[in-house]
Amino acid sequence: MTDSHTGGAAPNSAVGARELTKYFDSLLAVDHISFDVEQGELFGFLGPNGAGKTTAIRIFMNLTRPSEGSASVYGMDTVRDTLAVKSVVGIVPEVSNVFPEITALSNLTFTGALYGLGHRERASRAAELLGMFDLEEYSGKKAGQLSLGLKRRLAIAMSMVHRPRVLFLDEPTSGLDVTASRAIREIVHKLNSEGVTFFLTTHNMEEANQLCGRIAVINHGKIIAVDTPERLRQAASEARAIEVTFDRRPTENEEAGLAGIDGISGTAEAGESYRLFTADPESTLRSLFIFMEKHDLRARSVNTPGPTLEDVFVKLTSEEQEVGSSQ
Repeated sequence: MTDSHTGGAAPNSAVGARELTKYFDSLLAVDHISFDVEQGELFGFLGPNGAGKTTAIRIFMNLTRPSEGSASVYGMDTVRDTLAVKSVVGIVPEVSNVFPEITALSNLTFTGALYGLGHRERASRAAELLGMFDLEEYSGKKAGQLSLGLKRRLAIAMSMVHRPRVLFLDEPTSGLDVTASRAIREIVHKLNSEGVTFFLTTHNMEEANQLCGRIAVINHGKIIAVDTPERLRQAASEARAIEVTFDRRPTENEEAGLAGIDGISGTAEAGESYRLFTADPESTLRSLFIFMEKHDLRARSVNTPGPTLEDVFVKLTSEEQEVGSSQ
């Protein structure tokens, strides 16, 4: 399912990796990954914490060097062409990089000075960005006094001071409430519509689904799939699920019994409901109703939704583990 390439970067590649590998002593954090991100694309790097997402971003920003392989931005090697690469990329780390003791305006003008902008240019650019990100009323406030959502908006604004062509976002909505998360997504879509290429890391399946045109699924440092969210779901159509809500909470023994029903490959709680993963919902439903009758359980609701990105991820990672254990 992976559409990665070998050899040089693709002609329209904004970001590219070829057998990119990173060891930290004996730990293999990034394991010979290859892929391309096209110019103007909104590309997601989806995986659990510790999968290698942040390490990959640090390599592209030349904050750490690859152990093997290569990384490129617009055809420029991240190791050989460090300064040229930094002039066209911006980064918004998961941990806020705003300076809390100075104002929002000063954060922007200081960042402009770091990028070598003249006094007039950084002043006009800061004013432009404050307006673009709806931060004008907070321009005189110290960044440390802003809410987490406003800090994230300010961090994105700071990353755009030098008009980068590629923006790396590391877990952009981590820790934000629903309203702040929506505001960040709107900003990302707006900038992307204006031509900015995005490389976004997340462990949030729904965020990847809402934001990204293509997604690379990474686990234990390996890319196990690259495709659109819809195609990933179609390719994992056998990762279907029955979602059932009972009239009471099953006991521990009953929960164990649910997992043992014929045809069920796994279970997960979803609020008050249970997701029962199966390749054959029709047959599994018959077994489920027999189980419910035996244990005096009644269903308040039962449905069979199509596979979500979470279902796809569970299926892909379980397949990878099966392959690894058989080798």
